[in-house]
Amino acid sequence: LSNIIAGIFKPDSGMMELRGQPYQPHSMLDADKNKISMIVQEMATINKITVAANLFSGQEMQFGRFGLISRRRMNDAARQALHRIGVDWIRPENSIDTISLEDRKLVELARAIENDPDILIIDETTTALSQKGRDIMYRIMQELKDNGKSVLFISHDLSEIIEQCDSVTILRDGQLVDTLGKDQMEIHKIQYLMIGRNITEDYYRSDYNSAHGAEVVMEIHNVSCGQLQNISIDLHEGEILGIGGLSDCGMHDLGKLAFGLLKPESGTVSLPKQKISIKSPVVAIHHKVGYISKNRDQEALLLSTSIKSNVCLPSLNMLQKAFIITRRREKRLADRVCKTLGVKMSSINQHCMYLSGGNKQKVVVAKWLGNESKILIMDCPTRGIDIGVKQMIYRLMQDIKAQGKSILMISEELPELIGMSDNILIMKDGQISASFQRSADLSEAQIIKHMIS
Repeated sequence: LSNIIAGIFKPDSGMMELRGQPYQPHSMLDADKNKISMIVQEMATINKITVAANLFSGQEMQFGRFGLISRRRMNDAARQALHRIGVDWIRPENSIDTISLEDRKLVELARAIENDPDILIIDETTTALSQKGRDIMYRIMQELKDNGKSVLFISHDLSEIIEQCDSVTILRDGQLVDTLGKDQMEIHKIQYLMIGRNITEDYYRSDYNSAHGAEVVMEIHNVSCGQLQNISIDLHEGEILGIGGLSDCGMHDLGKLAFGLLKPESGTVSLPKQKISIKSPVVAIHHKVGYISKNRDQEALLLSTSIKSNVCLPSLNMLQKAFIITRRREKRLADRVCKTLGVKMSSINQHCMYLSGGNKQKVVVAKWLGNESKILIMDCPTRGIDIGVKQMIYRLMQDIKAQGKSILMISEELPELIGMSDNILIMKDGQISASFQRSADLSEAQIIKHMIS
């Protein structure tokens, strides 16, 4: 719906009105001209160009003279735009590739505000932000409201919705379910409207005595890489090992390192049972290690290809016979895992770009389910998905554990870490600062002090 309002998708039927007039944007540029800006859920910055060039993409000629663009004037304007939202630490002349994912999102916010929108659409943006980044976003939202402008704020963080919004409209399966005013907002009520049933006690794990195997299935030994310093971790058979910390603590790089996407400067990542070192994703996949990236659209899916192609990609060796991969085998695999996970789609030939965030995440999980992965690295596995899909993923994680398979779960959500992990490691400044065992008495306060102290 937000993509239709912002001119990214065209509606099949129906009409919209803006300021009492018919409104049918043909592109995001058209929406911008009508003072509607959108910050999309996934990364929308352009790699290999500067922060300033991203801020003024498509509008560069305002800094032009005699056919030449003044980089100095563009950088000065970018510096003012970044100052306007309070992110002066981001340097406009730097390449966008050199800044963090959080700062890229703040650049997108600055770009949207630079358009002076009457309506700002924010789609799941806070999931990529630290508390500091969220506070900046909330302040901008309040400033827009104070100036008589409007914000369409999309979030699956219900406490955030209740705190920041004046009203909430709930959609389910593409239909409007209800709209609640400020005084009607209550978490359990919104949850029920979102999924059509009450969330039961099995939202997180209820067991506290469930053991895991003694055998080490993945060993990260004395690894240093960039920010990471002498990290050593053992992942055991049938264990859900949680890794937590602030967003920039290095835990996301640790997940990439474990899958072979990053190469250690020193130390090793190995599978002791197979006596194999993980030196690349090819080696990891061959030995049944899967990886779910935090950055779903850019790193986990081929958006312009079919669900079937995405699901089957890690399993091509399994699907071939005499070096031939048949469509029948691909279809059988994709149908089976998509049915298991309840992917809502027109068919397995539908392109992934047209799926909701929750269904995209199901496809990402389906890739590794189809490949029969024995170790699954999950980086923010429930980022940007609704409560129903979240519950499904938590149940799947418990099933994976029950089968004796192992999960390395990286998460910025403390309730998720506490609720799902057998053991938790907390990271700070590229090092492990604390460890916790699963316990009914473990609290967020106990963990937080090791993240920030």
